[in-house]
Amino acid sequence: MTDLQVRQRPWCDDPFAEAMRTGRGPLWLRRADGGRHPLEVERWCAPPDAADRGLLLRCLAAGRPVLDIGCGPGRLVTELLAAGLPALGVDLTGAAVARTRDLGGAALCRSVFDRLPAEGRWGTALLADGNLGIGGDPAALLTRVGELLAPDGLLLAEVEPGAVDERVMVRVEDAAGGSGPPFHWARLGTAATLRYAAGAGLVEEERWSSAGRCFVALRRAE
Repeated sequence: MTDLQVRQRPWCDDPFAEAMRTGRGPLWLRRADGGRHPLEVERWCAPPDAADRGLLLRCLAAGRPVLDIGCGPGRLVTELLAAGLPALGVDLTGAAVARTRDLGGAALCRSVFDRLPAEGRWGTALLADGNLGIGGDPAALLTRVGELLAPDGLLLAEVEPGAVDERVMVRVEDAAGGSGPPFHWARLGTAATLRYAAGAGLVEEERWSSAGRCFVALRRAE
């Protein structure tokens, strides 16, 4: 892990942590240029929706242990465990990890770039809810995911609709104007994701959309 990754630990004690405790927003990612992107806190804290079910069904079909990277309040991890599939979430926000555990899920308060259990043996990894943006360096993130996956392991990633490929500096902001520390983030559409994935040894297996959300499945090349 680089010095930047050690220093940059957002979401730990900011409006996002409070939202994870309460299950309520609204929250936004406020960009340095003044623009902002909404964070769907209530959806993340609700039971899985139709688009989530598509992810869950693919995990269950693969039938291998799942690592949910940036698990948030744990709706996917807990659903997989309830269905009998081993699953572990990782998230930097202690409140999110606590909420996941309260729901009966398993989660660790760590960065994806920290040492994690079963490195190189995970059958499936999830990057849902914009988590392709983690760290603001897609090449580094996808390379790291490749290290975590077993040979021929599967990554299921949610991507932005349209042709998006940007790295930005953002803060989490709430309705009262409160904000957390700045951190690097990225937003990627399908084409950009596939470009970075190729450099990380991941190849496209499937792409689909559901309920206005877009996804790709990437397989680790053997």
